[in-house]
Amino acid sequence: MHGICGWTGWVAGIAGDDSVLPRMAAGCLGGEPTHSAVLRGAGVDFATLAGRGEDCLFADQDLAVAISETPAAASGRVLTARDLAELYRTHGEDFLRRVRGAFALALYDWREGKLVLAVDRSGIRPLYVWQHGEVIAFASRLDGPRVVPRFAAEIDRQALFDYLYFHVVPSPGTIYSGCVKLLPAQMLCCQAGRRRAHFYWAMPYRDDNPAPFDRLREEFRTLLPQVVERAANGNGAVGTFLSGGTDSSTVAGTLSRTLGRPTRTYSIGFEAEGYDEMGYARIAARHFGTEPREYYVSPEDVIEGIPKVAAYCDEPFGNASVVPAYLCARFARGDGIARLLAGDGGDEIFGGNARYANHWVFELYGRIPRLLRGGLIEPLVQGFPMGDRLAPVRKVRSYVAQAKVPLPDRLETYNFLHRSTLDEIFAADFLAGVDPEHPLADLREVYGRARSRSSTNRMMHLDLKITLADNDLRKVNQACGLAGVDVRFPLLDDELLELAARVPPYMQVHRTQLRWFFKKALADFLPPEIIAKRKHGFGLPVGLWMAEHAGLRELTHDSLSAFRQREVLNPAWIDWLEHQHNEAHATYYGVMLWVIVMLEQWLQRHGH
Repeated sequence: MHGICGWTGWVAGIAGDDSVLPRMAAGCLGGEPTHSAVLRGAGVDFATLAGRGEDCLFADQDLAVAISETPAAASGRVLTARDLAELYRTHGEDFLRRVRGAFALALYDWREGKLVLAVDRSGIRPLYVWQHGEVIAFASRLDGPRVVPRFAAEIDRQALFDYLYFHVVPSPGTIYSGCVKLLPAQMLCCQAGRRRAHFYWAMPYRDDNPAPFDRLREEFRTLLPQVVERAANGNGAVGTFLSGGTDSSTVAGTLSRTLGRPTRTYSIGFEAEGYDEMGYARIAARHFGTEPREYYVSPEDVIEGIPKVAAYCDEPFGNASVVPAYLCARFARGDGIARLLAGDGGDEIFGGNARYANHWVFELYGRIPRLLRGGLIEPLVQGFPMGDRLAPVRKVRSYVAQAKVPLPDRLETYNFLHRSTLDEIFAADFLAGVDPEHPLADLREVYGRARSRSSTNRMMHLDLKITLADNDLRKVNQACGLAGVDVRFPLLDDELLELAARVPPYMQVHRTQLRWFFKKALADFLPPEIIAKRKHGFGLPVGLWMAEHAGLRELTHDSLSAFRQREVLNPAWIDWLEHQHNEAHATYYGVMLWVIVMLEQWLQRHGH
């Protein structure tokens, strides 16, 4: 992140051009220490790379290496750019199998004219790549394309559609045409004008692992303090996010007990019924003896935060919890905290998302003999007299309809864009230029790529990409980057990922019991109220406040009015959405309004 661990500029060069020569110089960008690297050839002579001294950039007669965050070896030893260069010399493209931690990495092999780009196994640190002819540009932030010759910052229509579908622009696409971002654990090799991408690592799921619960529990409880301590190591004061959920409570409690002293925990509250989770955060703070710090978000905070978040985010970002996450990180920064530990990742590696339990219920229908389903149940349900007026019959119809949709498509049956026809939602010219099936095709590819036969593992594998890397990690990274706070994710430590992959699916989700292994393994550690609570997080009451608060209503109305002129959505559909928000269900329809508002705010603040 800017001023923390990221590249604020772009590096560019000609892959495969023997005339490219390195040059190193000291520079300054935005008041932060930087190093500049120039890869010179075919008229290309530029690049600014921010980072931390020698660990950020290293060049010799054979290799040039840049890393946005210092990773570690499998032994736990910190690796410098020189170490990475030596690993590459010894092991070639397999060198990343021996690298752990969060990083975005670029390596240029002068001898072979090959550029190697890669990100860590969870996609914690992003890497954007753009190519025009032989020119290749890359950066860990998407805020500097203007320095790249021939970079056309043209908004990609498909990215707009995908954003409105997912509320983020999912990788490998970006908001700009011709620019991509690497997927978790992906390596991209560019040589002689050709690009070759592959995954250097995959979650090593063990569907039929015979290891007993007690052994896995012992490994987990032994490893947990180690990964938290590793994440906490560094300069400056450290604290933790604390929402009161299982993951943040586990991280906060483990850190306090590992350090042997109270640690500062940071929690966000809302003066809105059904949204305030502060009570659970207080339970966890008392249980572990932390030093709790609390901040209550107001609508005025949101009005202040929206333009700042929109201007800072690399791409449009519609997850409303990014604003309270930023406010929480800013609060911690003002309190002297240099690094925050976050609990993100637990749901995706230990079976915590509600749809995993819903899937088990739907799969029960699939166990009924096909002749009985098609010959009796479905005709009876569909032909039931006055079924549309009877709530129980409507629910059964909905259940049968969803159960017949295969995974992973079933996970999106409640997507807002499936509630109306696309012709009603989108302007005709815009819709003609996109592929409406692209979002589902992306989900199917990731779901099918999992090295597991288990649907539970496949759903978790999908969520590691679409829910975690594309959404939650981007949210927390950018919120903390804007606030000027470093952030670490101990539950995504590579050792813990590999342990979680060895937990058999039936222990991850036991029928409809989510996180069965995680909660049972920590039953004597976490407060019982935390074990029993439902997942919530820093949920912002955006729909309610957009309806009730005059300032947010005005901002929403102005943003929607401006977006109508972009001819992406049908103006009549936007009018209908506003009416439903005001008259029918502010919370439900407010989600989509927020997504559109943040898109318009991002477009305005990035000059589009």
